This record gives sequence, structure tokens and C-alpha cells, in this order.
Amino acid sequence: MYERLWLNATLHPRWTVTETGAGTVRESQGKLILRVENGQVGYSNAQITDYAYDRLNFDWRPPLRLTVTAWATGDPVGTAGFGFWNHPFSPELKRLPSLPRALWWFFGSPPNNMQLAHGVPGFGWKAATLDATRPSALLLAPFALPSVLLMRVPALYARLWPVIQRRLRISEHVLDPALLTERHTYTLDWRADGATFAVDGQTVHETAFAPLGKMGCIAWIDNQYAVVTPQGRFGWGIVPVEREQALILEEVVIQPHP
Repeated sequence: MYERLWLNATLHPRWTVTETGAGTVRESQGKLILRVENGQVGYSNAQITDYAYDRLNFDWRPPLRLTVTAWATGDPVGTAGFGFWNHPFSPELKRLPSLPRALWWFFGSPPNNMQLAHGVPGFGWKAATLDATRPSALLLAPFALPSVLLMRVPALYARLWPVIQRRLRISEHVLDPALLTERHTYTLDWRADGATFAVDGQTVHETAFAPLGKMGCIAWIDNQYAVVTPQGRFGWGIVPVEREQALILEEVVIQPHP
């Protein structure tokens, strides 16, 4: 099943719209605008997904290509992005978290600190992959606590975390943050043997790590942050929105991989 999910100011019926707090989703002049208004101190989210929260009925698996023409406004805080994931946790979900699987373009502003890839900052505008649901990742579960303690020793972190990172299929590449607030076309080729990320037709990241299980498509902008580090730092919170921010989608297309 491959579709042009949204185009020409018409929201495809597959999309589920989520508007939380000061978040709104509106169509305007051939574009879809996901906006969070300023002056809000509580959690706000403007989001579209091609699955429903009550079913989490994911349809997408490789090989396929996602093409998104988009940009952000308002010097955004919190997180934003688009791509595929299995929606393992969210402030809006009334269920226990599950293990994450993702393949997407992801933005997180400080104090966001999801330090998953060795040598890559825990914030910024990134091309990223993760799959903690694979058997090789699940085998790490009994060693989670001792691993956290070992990661606090810099020399052991430098030696051991890349091994764990491969098991979790983590691959990240930081992009120039200026790209986020400029109009660009982002292409994500998802294959069984890896993924290729391109901006305006130019490859910016290629990896052999890509999730294999089904995922759903998502695009969002909110004002939350998360802290997850190999050294055992975990946290979550809200960033006040002092200036209206938006993620503007001009085109979202999912099609067979060429």
C-alpha cells in the first residue's frame, strides 16, 4: 500500500490529527501548518499520524521511500520531525511505554539530551535510526544496570558503547540547524538492508542500520524535551514557548523504493 498521503491542501483520510494544549493543525494556501502558539507553559503538540492511538495499526515496512517538503518557523524549542516510528511512548498515550523503533528526521532543542550515538550530541537536527525491539537488542536487557555503571567510566564508554549501539541499530547524523528553518525536500529510502537520507537530492547520511518491523508515519512539533544517556540520566519536561513556532508541510509522499 503506497499513497500520496497529503497534497494540495487536502488532508488524506488516513491521517489522525492530534492537537494538544496550544497545538493546532490547519490547512492554508496549499500547505499543512502544525503550529504551537506562544505564551504556553504546559505541554502542547501539533501532530499528524497515519494510525490511530487506540489501535496503533502500523502499515509501513521496507522497501519504500518517504519524501517530505517542509520547514520550521519561530526558532522552535522542544522537538519536531517526520518519519516512521512505533509510537512506544507519549504524554497522550494511556498505556505503558514499549521498546522504541524509529527511522526519521528528528529535531530536539536543549535541554533535550538523547545521547544515543557515540560522539553525536543529544540535541540538534538529525537523520536517525533506532531499533530496540530486535533480538540482539533484547539480549542486552539483563545487563542494563551494570552497563549504565560501566558507561560512567569514559574509557569504558568509548570502548563498549559502540558495541551496544550496533545492537540497538542506532545511527545518527547531525545536520546544519539552518536547514530546519529553510524550505527543503527530505528523502528517506527505507530498505531491508539499511537506509539513505537525502536533502534536495544530495545524500547526507547512509547506514546499514534500519528497523525491520512495521511502523507508522508521523509529523509533529511540540514543546517537550527528553533526557536519555548511556550513563543512566533520564528525564522529561516542558520548554516554555516564548515565540510561536510551526512545522510547515508542503508535501508528504510515500511510494515504492525506486
